[in-house]
Amino acid sequence: MHRSRLAALVIDCQGGNLDRHAEFWGQALGCPRLPTSEEWAKRYANLATSPEEVRVLLQKVDHPSRVHLDIETDDITAEVQRLSRLGATVVEVKERWTVMEAPTGHRFCVVHPQRGDFPDGPGVNCWP
Repeated sequence: MHRSRLAALVIDCQGGNLDRHAEFWGQALGCPRLPTSEEWAKRYANLATSPEEVRVLLQKVDHPSRVHLDIETDDITAEVQRLSRLGATVVEVKERWTVMEAPTGHRFCVVHPQRGDFPDGPGVNCWP
C-alpha cells in the first residue's frame, strides 16, 4: 500500500517577473520567500510556511495563470491509478510527476514526496 497526501498549493504565474509575483504573494499570505539556488529561482519561488502547513510554491508557466494542488506520494503509479478510479484523467506524464485533471476540471499534479515530514515505514498511510 502506498502513502499520499496534499503537498503544496502551487500558484502558476504566466509572464511577468517572478520576483514581483513572489513579493506580492509573500506579503499577501504573510510568508516570506525562502532563499534557493539560482537555477531553481529561474522558475520557482518557495514561500516560508510552518512545517505542519502545506507548502506554497510559485511557478513560472507558459499557460494562463491559475492555482493547482500537488499530491505527494511514495508511489506515483499507484496514486495515479487510485485517482483514475475516482474519476480523474491523466493529462500529461512528465519525467518526475504526472499532471491530472479532476472530474471538476481542476488540474493537479502527482509528485514524489516534497515535505520533509512525509510518513515513513510500512503500513503508514495518509489516505487509505
